Amino acid sequence: MNAIDLTVVLVYVVGITAYGIWISRHTRTSEGFFLGGRKLKWWTMMGQAFGTGTHAEMPVAQTGASFHLGFSTIWYQWKNMLITPFYWLMAPWYRRSERTTIAEMVADRYGRQMGLIYTFFAVAFLVFVMGVMLQGAAKVIFVASGETWSPNTIVLAMTVAFMVYSYFGGLVAAANTEFIQSFLIIVLSFLLIPFGLNEVGGMGSLRQALPENFFKLYSDASGLDYFTISMLAVNGVVGITAQPHMMTMFASGNTERAGRVGQTFGNLVKRLVTIGWALTGLIVATLVLQRGTTLPDSEHAFGYAIRELLSPGITGLMIAAILAANMSSCSNFMVNLGSLFTRDIYQPYINPSATDEQSLKIGRLSSLVLTLLGVLFALIIKNVLSAFLFVETIAAFMGIALFGGMLWKRANRYGAMAAIAVAYCVYYALNYAETATLQLIYKWQPAPFGWAMLTGFVVLIAVSLCTPAENQDKINHFFNRMQHLSRADRTDNEPVDAASQGMEMILIDAPGWFTRKRWLHFMQRYREDAVGFALAWLFVGGLIGLAWIILKF
Repeated sequence: MNAIDLTVVLVYVVGITAYGIWISRHTRTSEGFFLGGRKLKWWTMMGQAFGTGTHAEMPVAQTGASFHLGFSTIWYQWKNMLITPFYWLMAPWYRRSERTTIAEMVADRYGRQMGLIYTFFAVAFLVFVMGVMLQGAAKVIFVASGETWSPNTIVLAMTVAFMVYSYFGGLVAAANTEFIQSFLIIVLSFLLIPFGLNEVGGMGSLRQALPENFFKLYSDASGLDYFTISMLAVNGVVGITAQPHMMTMFASGNTERAGRVGQTFGNLVKRLVTIGWALTGLIVATLVLQRGTTLPDSEHAFGYAIRELLSPGITGLMIAAILAANMSSCSNFMVNLGSLFTRDIYQPYINPSATDEQSLKIGRLSSLVLTLLGVLFALIIKNVLSAFLFVETIAAFMGIALFGGMLWKRANRYGAMAAIAVAYCVYYALNYAETATLQLIYKWQPAPFGWAMLTGFVVLIAVSLCTPAENQDKINHFFNRMQHLSRADRTDNEPVDAASQGMEMILIDAPGWFTRKRWLHFMQRYREDAVGFALAWLFVGGLIGLAWIILKF
């Protein structure tokens, strides 16, 4: 690091913090702090989804994986691409629930006790994922800066910056700074490629230096067979439903469509930039071979590329982009932590008569304290990829209850609790049996995960059928909301039937798929779902085709 790089980084940190504070000047209510008043435009929603869903540990993990085993390891990230079109179908679940947190939504579906269980999970999830992100960024910057700053110093500096503007502005500050920072993340993803190709001698040199299987879109040599990819996809589609920040991702737009567009296509942009990370790994693998050197840790590959390929000033810009990837996500998670504690612990159990001003104050303070737990978790993480898959896996086990409860009305709280407990127990028991060590974070493997998920869903069904059903009036009220547009999408207070607007939801009441009635006037009733779902799959096909063309170049 030199004076130019340091200046660029400082200008970025001070600038984005000042912008976040400025944009937050009108945040005066708890609703505005937690959900931005549900007024965010579709482009802000895309930037929020892209920024929140793209963390610094992702290019670290992906570049390191492709450096070690080839381009086909892209499926560690792309496993969610295969389920991204389903985001379009799931988005209305959250908006039409008309809740501020997923814990409140879970309480509506399964009861207050289940909502509290979810709250404790959600807080742990956000603490864990923030720790993974902070450690991922620290690894890159530590290497890229020539070990100028210690990882702990980097973690603390990032934390202070995003905490300042998130504390004052909540989701408004988080979402708007994410929109700005998303452009820097795109820079992060592709900036290294032209410098790297020039340094190693072009794509031809890559092909001469590396094994042929490094250039395959799919290869068993990567450790990712079809079963592994399918289990990663299941991890993604079930787990995404329970990730606590999904309420802000889906429900904070000014319209229902804004939430659909933002989360679906914001994440598809993320799948695009993943190609850049994977290609960077191949470039670093070639560069290391040409120079006759080695890396002590494959996850140092991204930082090594920054240090070796970029000139002064541009190195600073790249480090600023890494900070952007982290700070954008962490700011959103910080707001969600405050929302969870305030709406699902403080208001119902500590101070039921709290005023909005008191709730806003508690939301800000609790978000600060809980964020510091994420910093502590960051300090114990060793392998970023394993930790990244760990947090997604624990969400998938919780997702059994939420995903199953949305598709099957007969699911009840007893089945949900049993399914979650059994899934966790099976997962850890199988990993312990294989490794003979007891630990929090195991290297992710598809078989233990697959058995845990299968067992969890079987238990959900079996226990639900063998125990008393949920109160029918409450269940009918919950699913009736799913069949009508949110109050935020109405022109008056009268309920608007979603089917009459072509906005009925395909996934709701899945058993009905096998009845003739379900398919009558299909396009008229499900127009919004069907068209958006098809367009998303076209985008997915285009991304796979683009990657294939690059590898054949």
